Amino acid sequence: MIVEICANSYQSAMNAEKAGAHRIELCCELAVGGITPSYGLIKKVIHDITIPVHVLIRPRSGDFMYSNEEFEIMKHNIKLCKDLGAKGIVSGILNSNLTIDIKRTQELVELSKPMAFTYHRAFDWVVNPIESLEQLEQIGVHSVLTSGQELSAENGISLLKELKGQTRITMIPGGGIHKDNVQLFLDAGFSEIHLSATKQRQTIEVPRIPMNSLKHYEETQQTISDIEIIKNIISKINA
Repeated sequence: MIVEICANSYQSAMNAEKAGAHRIELCCELAVGGITPSYGLIKKVIHDITIPVHVLIRPRSGDFMYSNEEFEIMKHNIKLCKDLGAKGIVSGILNSNLTIDIKRTQELVELSKPMAFTYHRAFDWVVNPIESLEQLEQIGVHSVLTSGQELSAENGISLLKELKGQTRITMIPGGGIHKDNVQLFLDAGFSEIHLSATKQRQTIEVPRIPMNSLKHYEETQQTISDIEIIKNIISKINA
């Protein structure tokens, strides 16, 4: 079984290789489900480790419905990953009705070649997983990362097994996998699993001024700098 570690930093990537993981999905900001890591991090990790590096291409947190400009950013980042020697891309786009955006996802798949392409956990939002899986197979997606549309892959095991039996695509269970439930996925015949294997480590005392803001974690809302708010501030300054 291939163990893929969702590595959110340089140290996580190094630890994954040292511990015997077979591959990493490199990202940052696990708290929002992961977004594309920096160019510097991608370059350093690919240079310093020997196991394959797949890179998450997700331009922001929140939903998976992207503007044309965000789509261009995604394509540019895929080209950078290819130039840096990444072995795979992890990405995906949805339509507003929570179906697969086939046209643009296929464009990402084609652009990624010869790298492998994994459709990420946006799949857990689709309204018809069976039909969506068939569509992804038709456009050449290599694997799908999913929790089986449940909060954890353990809870979603029934759908995961059903999907696995209906496709040539590699189904990668991910979400809440740990040493006490990994046997479940071995017994079900999955060839790969995905987990972050993280633990919290205190680095400093609780700061007086926190940098986190809970309002930015809401997936149904997108945080955007507002034109009118900015204009109002500037007008006050210039008054």
